[in-house]
Amino acid sequence: MEIKINAPVDMEKIKQLKAGDMVYITGTIYTARDAAHKRMDEALNRGEKLPIELKNNLIYYMGPSPAREGRPIGSAGPTTASRMDKYTPKLLDLGLAGMIGKGKRSQEVIDAMMRNGAVYFAAIGGAGALLSKAITKAEVIAYDDLGTEAIRRLEVKDFPVIVVIDSDGTNLYDK
Repeated sequence: MEIKINAPVDMEKIKQLKAGDMVYITGTIYTARDAAHKRMDEALNRGEKLPIELKNNLIYYMGPSPAREGRPIGSAGPTTASRMDKYTPKLLDLGLAGMIGKGKRSQEVIDAMMRNGAVYFAAIGGAGALLSKAITKAEVIAYDDLGTEAIRRLEVKDFPVIVVIDSDGTNLYDK
C-alpha cells in the first residue's frame, strides 16, 4: 500500500502503518549517524538539551556526499541502522517517532518501538543519488565539526521509504 505522510508526523498515523507499506514523506526530517548519536547521548547523560526536538520527528541515518552545483545535497543513501542501536531506545523514549536506515535492528530497539508506537523505515541502499532528488533543502544545525556526520535538517518532498518494522513489532525482514 502507498501512503503519504507529513513530517513531523502524526503519531496516530504512524501507528496505522504496517510492515511492507510504501510511504512517501514530505516535510522536515533530521540526519544523524554514529558520532552525532554519541554526542546526543553524552548531552543527555549530562542533563543537557538536545540540538533537535525528538517528539514526533524522524531521524535519517545518513551522511551525504558533497552537493553538486545547483543541488542542496549530494548522494544521500542510508547507512546501517544497527550502529545506532545502543542509543536508540533512549531517543524513542524521548518521543522519536521513527528512524530511516537500512538493515536489521536489535530486539531492544524493537521493544522500544513497540513501547512508544514508533516505526523503522528502510530507504533503498545504493540509491543515494536517486534519494537526494527528494531532498529540497539541507542545512547543518548541530555538530558542524563532525563533517558528514553533523546533524542536518532536511526538507523532503515525497521521500520514498518502506516500513520495515511497524509499531506492533511486525518485521518485514523476518517475513
